[in-house]
Amino acid sequence: MTKKELKEFLNTKAEQYEHPQFLEHDPLQVPHRFSKKEDIEISAFLTATIAWGNRKSIINNATSLMDLLDNAPFDFIMQHQRQDLDRFQDFVHRTFNGNDLSFFIQSLNNIYTHHGGLEGVFSTYQRKDSLQPAISALKKIFFELPHLPRTEKHVSDPNRGSSAKRINMFLRWMIRSSQKGVDFNLWKTLSPSQLSCPLDVHSGNVARKLKLLQRKQNDAKALAELDVNLRKMDANDPVKYDFALFGLGVFERF
Repeated sequence: MTKKELKEFLNTKAEQYEHPQFLEHDPLQVPHRFSKKEDIEISAFLTATIAWGNRKSIINNATSLMDLLDNAPFDFIMQHQRQDLDRFQDFVHRTFNGNDLSFFIQSLNNIYTHHGGLEGVFSTYQRKDSLQPAISALKKIFFELPHLPRTEKHVSDPNRGSSAKRINMFLRWMIRSSQKGVDFNLWKTLSPSQLSCPLDVHSGNVARKLKLLQRKQNDAKALAELDVNLRKMDANDPVKYDFALFGLGVFERF
């Protein structure tokens, strides 16, 4: 396949899978239940945080999480009292438990109170060509409050070699165009051109088969390599190809 043919193929697949029907079986359906900006971004961040494993389980547990927040995540985060955190003790999604969730609520309160919210953090620490440094900055800010060391594993850091798949997915949700009815285009201070593909086992395997990626590990170095190749095809919106890579891997067993 020539470079031109590859681009045409992936453009077609991206168009095919970036469709509202995509939401029927995707965790992104959870933040689509909200209309208030802060509710959308907080529900999206928490949903992305537990977005690993079986997608049905992710959706069910993210829904339960929103119920625990009274389906008003921003109000709960900003107005909760310490005793309100007791309701989270039985929450669990794989290795993310009630103690982790309680800290996330407290940290998000700190971020919205002192750092201009999630968008404020990413806008402050953005780089013209990448948001990976901002992800590292988020982790430092996120854990500036006293916390259990175990909770740190639930926020990735590209500076430590992580591809930060879930946070890059969250950023795609927040920043990319909403014209197709999938992503939100909620954050106007940041550009789709700065985004990186949420690199997981499915997108990584397809990217390697299409010779968009040589590195075998799905880490920060692999993400940088994939970034370069996706930007060659569309510098303004490279992460639209996430739909193509994910769709080919999950739905077509490419």
